[in-house]
Amino acid sequence: MSNNSFNTKRNIEVNQSTFSMFDITRLPNQDAVQKLPYSMKILLENLLRNEDGHHTHKEDIEAICAWDAKTLSQQQVAFTPARVVLQDFTGVPAIVDLAAMRDAMIKLGGNPELINPLVPVDLVIDHSVMVDFYGTKDSLSKNTAMEFERNKERYQFLRWGQKALSNFKVVPPGTGIVHQVNLEYLAHVVMQKTTNNETVLLPDTLVGTDSHTTMINGLGVLGWGVGGIEAEAAMLGQPISMLLPEVIGFELKGSLNEGATATDLVLTVTKMLREKGVVGKFVEFYGDGLANLPLADRATIANMAPEYGATCGIFPIDNETLQYLRLSGREESQIDVVEAYAKAQGFWREDGATPANYSNTLQLELADVVPSIAGPKRPHDKIALTKAKSAFFEHMQLQGVELDNETLSRFVDEGGSTAIGNKPALDAVEIVIDDKTHYLQHGHVVIAAITSCTNTSNPAVMIAAGLVAQKARALGLTTKPWVKTSLAPGSQVVPAYLEKAGLLDDLQALGFDVVGFGCTTCIGNSGPLLKVVSDAIHKGKLTTCSVLSGNRNFEGRIHQDTRANYLASPPLVVAYAIAGTMKNDLTKDPLGYDHDGKPIFLKDVWPTAKEVSDLISSSVSAEMFKSRYKDVFEGTEQWRELPVPEGNTYSWPESTYVKNPPFFEGISRDVDKLPTIKNARCIVKVGDSITTDHISPAGAIQANTPVGQYLQAQGVAVKDFNSLGSRRGNHEVMMRGTFANTRLRNQLAPETEGGFTCYLPDNEVTSIYDAAMRYQDNKTPLVVLAGKEYGTGSSRDWAAKGTKLLGIEVVIAQSYERIHRSNLVGFGVLPLEYMQNDSAQSLGLDGTETFSFGGLASKPKTINAQATKTNGEVINFELKVRIDTESEWGYYQHGGILHYVLRSLATES
Repeated sequence: MSNNSFNTKRNIEVNQSTFSMFDITRLPNQDAVQKLPYSMKILLENLLRNEDGHHTHKEDIEAICAWDAKTLSQQQVAFTPARVVLQDFTGVPAIVDLAAMRDAMIKLGGNPELINPLVPVDLVIDHSVMVDFYGTKDSLSKNTAMEFERNKERYQFLRWGQKALSNFKVVPPGTGIVHQVNLEYLAHVVMQKTTNNETVLLPDTLVGTDSHTTMINGLGVLGWGVGGIEAEAAMLGQPISMLLPEVIGFELKGSLNEGATATDLVLTVTKMLREKGVVGKFVEFYGDGLANLPLADRATIANMAPEYGATCGIFPIDNETLQYLRLSGREESQIDVVEAYAKAQGFWREDGATPANYSNTLQLELADVVPSIAGPKRPHDKIALTKAKSAFFEHMQLQGVELDNETLSRFVDEGGSTAIGNKPALDAVEIVIDDKTHYLQHGHVVIAAITSCTNTSNPAVMIAAGLVAQKARALGLTTKPWVKTSLAPGSQVVPAYLEKAGLLDDLQALGFDVVGFGCTTCIGNSGPLLKVVSDAIHKGKLTTCSVLSGNRNFEGRIHQDTRANYLASPPLVVAYAIAGTMKNDLTKDPLGYDHDGKPIFLKDVWPTAKEVSDLISSSVSAEMFKSRYKDVFEGTEQWRELPVPEGNTYSWPESTYVKNPPFFEGISRDVDKLPTIKNARCIVKVGDSITTDHISPAGAIQANTPVGQYLQAQGVAVKDFNSLGSRRGNHEVMMRGTFANTRLRNQLAPETEGGFTCYLPDNEVTSIYDAAMRYQDNKTPLVVLAGKEYGTGSSRDWAAKGTKLLGIEVVIAQSYERIHRSNLVGFGVLPLEYMQNDSAQSLGLDGTETFSFGGLASKPKTINAQATKTNGEVINFELKVRIDTESEWGYYQHGGILHYVLRSLATES
């Protein structure tokens, strides 16, 4: 920490303790500084404290002080996060990379122990539990046992990392979801760093290897999701290079009406911000409506920043922040530090305060929010609950299926058949469950899951779900037998307060037993459906549905048998499990019938806001948080007894989960020249909104795919495949899984769905992996052609790593999501962007061409491309080079950010 150019460092007294701080209120140009958005003030303090004349300069600080909200800044700054959080799907490959870097450092003649986190790193194991068992009280214990059985090799590796690496802690499995654990326990809001007997106060800032790291923004903590590649660099002391962002102010007014939930609010906000266009921007919430928004609601909104496309969605520090810190069991001394520091720095929010200067603004009257869901395949496709039925019918029409409203939408018997008289509906497939005959149809809900950090962090919607279950149970309602139900809380605190509120038994009675503490259905760990249900779906080619209280519903993500997936609040998840279909209007049609045949409607089981708030007051306590987090790093006996490999470098035992990756093979201290790319072939050509789930899926592994064939060749039984996400420590799996989503539609192989392409010039349809290996054999570089919003979704570093390992050197898209573009650069893949109004279609590119690109030596803003068709016709066109900063050019030239860091550290040693 330095104080080179500005005399702003001073002492601050809190409860008779003396701390130091870098005071932004002592900077020049205070009129402008005080009008900065909250998030910009945090960035300003970050640069002020880390000014070193190398990464951060006086001019960078002055640029923020003089920030023009209305002008897109070209000022590059270096953000230095105070800590890093990881989840295990992305954390395992990150630690694999560090282990591989230690090996490479030895080969370069350097000190391997320089490969070590320099900032605190917390990894929460939360993505590995799957819903194999559900609907019984022993579901949790059975799923946990399966989790350990499947993931023993991964967990042993993480135990090694915990022992061999400094500043690295692991929160064991069964604790909760990383973002909820971060919110409830790990976050400080204001951190203390002691050096040379001096304790400096600084804002809690972070990056995390999960898109929804932004959830912590609800607590006033600035942080966002990055790929594992960027996170590793941050761990190793590299600041994150970024352009000063635009900051969009979102004013909230009034309060929510009776019946509207935080989930309804966030789906509304997500749709508004997607329409506004906030990709790569900061969003900051302000206005007197914040006084009516509990911290959990703020966290719910902040969590879904990736869904509305923003880098972050942040709330300032105020009394509600302190109240939540107190409720979640933080020490009073820490709460006092947060309040004093926030007020001293000008970070504190008061009602009636003059708004900051924002790049642009929009407003929402909270009273305008109505019950909603989102789907069937994007989180920002909000549908008012009153329109949900008609929206599903419209979706089916787009699929070429006409549904007859009269004969297909209503239930006429307790078994759930939509038969009229004795004749079943045309789309009905007969199934037998528990010796009873039912008819599975288009629109039937086969998964109803209360899952994900977004909502399980929020007591209001969780208590509401319990009350819906309680009221429905009292009236004799049950969930439909074809619905797979599950409750996966984000932390152990959730079932504790549900039990104290007297609601856990009611949820269990409707099949919502606790199945695990982690990210389950929302990440694709939904587990198998009943075989009769799955068979019927395939037999009838049915469009069945999932309803989940998550944040992601992209194609192929939730379950391969559900073609329509909807996000909804936890109480609506319970309601849809009872109804069993998307073809009922829950606002008008009965959920079911009581023992006397009387229809029961949603309004009959929906709780009032007072019922919810009263139960929260009587059931949620600070003591619950303190007791559940008292021994958070200890884990179960099963975890503690895992054998741990010894040594500062990893021995790489035989494993199909963890393998030494080839990223650093042949690395030398010399830096290559910027590459020249000629006569490249297109291997994948896709349209708009291709997600990182399309590029690097996380869900189930099919036996007849390149991944399945590889695992079977290694002696792994199909039942032991686990998920693609769990095998991210093995590059052989991940290469074969790249572009292998079952819903991918590669336009080069238009008659296929899944991971197929056309190998050129032979015009042979084959798997993308096999084609890539053949192209590599003849040294042909590869290209991806894409549309708008390429790389939407999770911060999945393997979407870039797998792309690179397949031999893809260039991606050309109409636009990128922030994290994936950065990840491509970070692994040495060149992201290019069509000029405005250009596209593959407008340029006449069908993907059968060969592609060559102009020189990169001058680090150009644009580049000339040449596409040569099979008939010899040449198409010349210009492309934007989306390497956005000087630091990124350095990473790209080195072949990636890890190679850059490795060479830098080798030079130092």
